[in-house]
Amino acid sequence: MITSKQSHIRVAAITHPGMSGKNNEDQYAISAYTLSEDDPTPAVLGIVADGIGGHNAGEVASEIAVNIISSAIAESDGSEPLHSLVLGAQQASMMIRQEAEASDASKGMGSTCVCALIIDNRLYIVSIGDSRIYLVRDEKIQRLTTDHSWVQEAIEHGVISKEEAKSHPRRHVIHRYLGSAKAAKVDIRLRLSERENAEESKANQGMELLPHDHVLLCCDGLTDLVSDDEILNILQKTPDQAEALQKLVDLANERGGHDNITIVSLLVPQTKKLPPAKLPNTSLWISILGVLTIIAINIVGYLIWKGLP
Repeated sequence: MITSKQSHIRVAAITHPGMSGKNNEDQYAISAYTLSEDDPTPAVLGIVADGIGGHNAGEVASEIAVNIISSAIAESDGSEPLHSLVLGAQQASMMIRQEAEASDASKGMGSTCVCALIIDNRLYIVSIGDSRIYLVRDEKIQRLTTDHSWVQEAIEHGVISKEEAKSHPRRHVIHRYLGSAKAAKVDIRLRLSERENAEESKANQGMELLPHDHVLLCCDGLTDLVSDDEILNILQKTPDQAEALQKLVDLANERGGHDNITIVSLLVPQTKKLPPAKLPNTSLWISILGVLTIIAINIVGYLIWKGLP
């Protein structure tokens, strides 16, 4: 892909260390591209990574995640977006693991990560850990990702309720993250309904985004303290993207802000401009023009030979 200075999607982002005084171990990135010199189809990549490991190690892990995945997408041609996202996440996991083993200070570090890649108006996502991606459409909010946590599995097996999960002592225990000893198991489900099975959710990859669809990426520093309905309410009542994100951060901080808070907002414009038309193949048109010229000369010569005016 070719890096672009302009995005066809309206973008905004915010990060805040929270109110606990801890170091901000979150990282995020937003990158805009066109697919190639011959194909001006636009693309936008959004990433949120939440580092774990304590001290400065979490910050290192999340930075590796963002850099490696961004590079993987930049080096791809856009033909296999989901494969490129998964490959980038797996490469990041291996790099984080290698860095963790090379230094006592980095031992045990890792990172959650969510990525959203929009090519033209098609959405592709991957996730690992308990950071989330939401879709806001038609005054409704839908969580597209599934948390890889102890409480999520407990909810799915009927051990605890969703209400109990909010204050459960094991709510921050995650089962998947980048940098784990085992190969990273990246989730490629894009869940549009709680009734879907895994295969149905995977088949949603590449879904068409509509004008005014809002894709929101965030870490658990937000979702621990602000409910899905509250997120929806603020986004609906605050047209300005940056202002809406600031209100979400402020609300989380008012309620304690016990963790870092990072949000990336990708908003499809109300009216979509069509990409520039591809220029015709110049050499082909020159060849065609040459043939037509030869035919015209022959016709004129024939008419003169016949003595016609």
